[in-house]
Amino acid sequence: MTSAASRPVRIGAQLAPQHAEYATIRDAVAQVEAMGTDVAFNWDHFFPLAGDPNGLHFESWTILSAWAEQTSTIELGALVNCNSYRNPDLQADMARTIDHISGGRFIFGTGSGWFERDYDEYGYDFGTVGTRLDALAEDLPRIEARWASLNPPPTRKIPVLIGGGGEKKTLRIVAQHADIWHSFSSPDVLEHKLGVLAGWCDKVGRNLAEIEISTELRGRSVEEADRLYDLGARLFTLGLSGPHYKLDRLTGWLAWRDGKNAV
Repeated sequence: MTSAASRPVRIGAQLAPQHAEYATIRDAVAQVEAMGTDVAFNWDHFFPLAGDPNGLHFESWTILSAWAEQTSTIELGALVNCNSYRNPDLQADMARTIDHISGGRFIFGTGSGWFERDYDEYGYDFGTVGTRLDALAEDLPRIEARWASLNPPPTRKIPVLIGGGGEKKTLRIVAQHADIWHSFSSPDVLEHKLGVLAGWCDKVGRNLAEIEISTELRGRSVEEADRLYDLGARLFTLGLSGPHYKLDRLTGWLAWRDGKNAV
């Protein structure tokens, strides 16, 4: 069993697929890998979340498939997939396929969805926060069952990353299914949420130490990152957006990672 104390710090880069030509995105992930970043993420939306709302934008899963073929060492996934946009069995098959393309480097990041414009313009039922979370809870067992029945099976136990911090439903789903839990919590909030998550883990018979704690670096100081580290966070992701991905922002955080892992 892996505990936070023995788990190494990892640095992720989330390359938001907005406001950039695909060639720029492709070059950015190549540079991110060459720099020694541990994980490359994108996100699962159909329109930009910042800047011109009708600016350039590309679809998540097809990008991930291209990245899987293009790269050789970095792990990759969405931060996060929207469960509402694709049948759960299809999601499982797509994830298994990218797992094979990448040689076992795919992370299945998922969540219940929240961006209403995506739903409205692509014809999905937006529902409510509660109904979307209920659908995620219902679909994850189907995804796991499909992985167990596919031929060929995944190359490894595909890590499941779940994003979100809702205490009544999301953290219960995390306790039941996640290998990685991602949130945007401040240190004080993370400390509280970890207590809630530990309670859910006790209820479902799970050890909290099995779950890697993931958080966002954008806007954080080193002091805040140190506090998050002390609370057990080990995957730290820096969000970057087109049209020009400012990859120099990763350099200091990669050095910070190396310092933590050298202790």
